[in-house]
Amino acid sequence: MNNRRFARTAGWLVLPCVVAAGLLAWYVTRQPASPFEQQQATSFEPTLVSRGEYVARVSDCVACHSLAGKQPFAGGLEMATPLGAIHATNITPDREHGIGAYSLADFDRAVRHGVAPGGRRLYPAMPYPSYVKLSDDDVKALYAFFMQGVQPANQANIPSDIPWPLNMRWPIALWNGVFAPTATYAAKPGQDALWNRGAYIVQGPGHCGSCHTPRGLAFNEKALDESGAPFLAGALLDGWYAPSLRQDHNTGLGRWSEAQIVQFLKTGRNAHAVVYGSMTEAFNNSTQFMQDEDLAAIARYLMSLPGDPQRDGSPWQYQAVANTPAQNPGAHTYATRCASCHGLDGKGQPEWMPPLAGATSALAKENASAINITLNGSQRVVAAGMPDAYRMPAFREQLSDQEIADVLSYVRGTWGNNGGAVDAKAVGKLRGHTDPASSSPIILHMR
Repeated sequence: MNNRRFARTAGWLVLPCVVAAGLLAWYVTRQPASPFEQQQATSFEPTLVSRGEYVARVSDCVACHSLAGKQPFAGGLEMATPLGAIHATNITPDREHGIGAYSLADFDRAVRHGVAPGGRRLYPAMPYPSYVKLSDDDVKALYAFFMQGVQPANQANIPSDIPWPLNMRWPIALWNGVFAPTATYAAKPGQDALWNRGAYIVQGPGHCGSCHTPRGLAFNEKALDESGAPFLAGALLDGWYAPSLRQDHNTGLGRWSEAQIVQFLKTGRNAHAVVYGSMTEAFNNSTQFMQDEDLAAIARYLMSLPGDPQRDGSPWQYQAVANTPAQNPGAHTYATRCASCHGLDGKGQPEWMPPLAGATSALAKENASAINITLNGSQRVVAAGMPDAYRMPAFREQLSDQEIADVLSYVRGTWGNNGGAVDAKAVGKLRGHTDPASSSPIILHMR
């Protein structure tokens, strides 16, 4: 009797577990629906291929999926993650190693939902939580470009360095269920066409939030559009601080006009700043190629995002320096190493040598960008095919950790700047896992 009761009880306990396991297996292996399921596309009009090339530019696909001097979109770029290194894949139309065997529906699922053929989940280093907002027309154009406008590359993909069991992909389906949206961009009522176009680019193909939005404990972006206050509020990434793109007076775009935003994205510089860090790659490969009306749309949208005075602090105002004590080591280093370009008054030589007075890197509490660019210098800005004649040199061989900490503490505490002092230990930490920027122009070709 007791045995039968035990068996009955065990059965009632096991049955829900089996059902739950079955539902979990179905959920993590299911293929998202695609509006292109019944479409067989094998050839495309040149205008659609050209449109797809532009969408690829806006989406900056080349920055991750290409290496300098190698065949475009053949993959291989190493990307560090908290779990281990992964490598960008071959997305040329090669049928063995690339995406040549993908149908339009397969391509759509990979780009907008992070699911490769067979149900394999892509790591969210691929910004599909943003790309999901791509319109059907742009996805089809993008597919046309990669299938007909890109040369196949017979280059094998490099496996990730993430160890087992962390390299299992099925948990990503659960992550997607919590953090990845599933809907394309929908125009916001009450906003005009220019604003909506800007919102579409920033949230979708431009995937600006991938760098500029802070992430949660699960490495998710804390907000994916303007409805969330953390959206584009600034974030640490790969040894750099991507500043706020909101109307924050000190650490964002609060002192920029729409025209200055357009100028920065088109030329790589304006009176406030010059592109550096990861933004150099975005400029060199993407934003400078955008149509003027799209740049204007981006500027209009970004100008509509309110800042947060509580987070940003009191508005910065320039304060002239009277006499700096001669024994101040940071001031001495600045005068001998920095002032020839940035000026003793910190105002630089806009629009060529950026000002340090009022610079985001001197006002943000996060000091990673200030340390990184001083240690490693800046990558060459290539505008309209011409490498910039001026670049920030690397000082890692000329200055010690303490000397860099001293000069940055001086910069971040002078001319009204209030970013705070820099500790030599923070400099040493970044010195240990970063490398000098290349002094050679890095140009990634699309074809």
